[in-house]
Amino acid sequence: MNLEIKDLHVEIEGNEILKGIDLKIEKGETHVIMGPNGSGKSTLSNTIMGHPKYNITKGQLLADGKDITKMKTNERAKLGLFLSFQYPCEVEGVSVSNFLRTALNSVKDEKVSVLDFKKLMEEKMKELGMDKKFGERYLNGGFSGGEKKRNEILQMAILNPKIAILDETDSGLDVDALKAVAEGINLNSDGKGILLITHYHRILKYIKPDHVHIMVDGKIVKSGDRNLADTIEEKGYNWLLNGDASGD
Repeated sequence: MNLEIKDLHVEIEGNEILKGIDLKIEKGETHVIMGPNGSGKSTLSNTIMGHPKYNITKGQLLADGKDITKMKTNERAKLGLFLSFQYPCEVEGVSVSNFLRTALNSVKDEKVSVLDFKKLMEEKMKELGMDKKFGERYLNGGFSGGEKKRNEILQMAILNPKIAILDETDSGLDVDALKAVAEGINLNSDGKGILLITHYHRILKYIKPDHVHIMVDGKIVKSGDRNLADTIEEKGYNWLLNGDASGD
């Protein structure tokens, strides 16, 4: 699947957050969006998935050329879009296993049997180095930050979306957890379009992007390759905020 964002303007309660975003993610490409706090990165991710809080005032979202701008979130998920949350919520009384089987059945045309799902989940948990008992725990209940983020990657692995949007999946992780999450993304990125949203350069030690974009004040102000992220690491965002985007 290709995802194209065309001149996207988005507001919340009358306040414009996104001010004309243009971006195209081709099948198999990894795009990284970086930017300072308040630049609109999470607004973009939530808008792509159809969160009703975010009002599109202008522009389009296209999936393989099909206009999905007004589609509901569940319809987008069935098409193959997936969002990993920055702050995954806790759901007491619902096990990880039951949640994931319900989620998988909701996006597939054919229902997955309990036996087939168990086999799939154990396979993916093994790939991600996760203990089988993890699936019996309540969804995010008492999870550490690293466990919550690895659980998001487990969801991506099982749902196998065509476009995966990862909203600050690396935030709050120590080095070991960061490496584990990055390895999980790499294991499950083959053939997918990936949009990775992050503040930091450090996850790019483990994930190799095809394109890097810098967002400031609701706009993508500069795009490039991995070297652009290296420049941000060296110079910070003030380099762009001050209007000097030459990269020299």
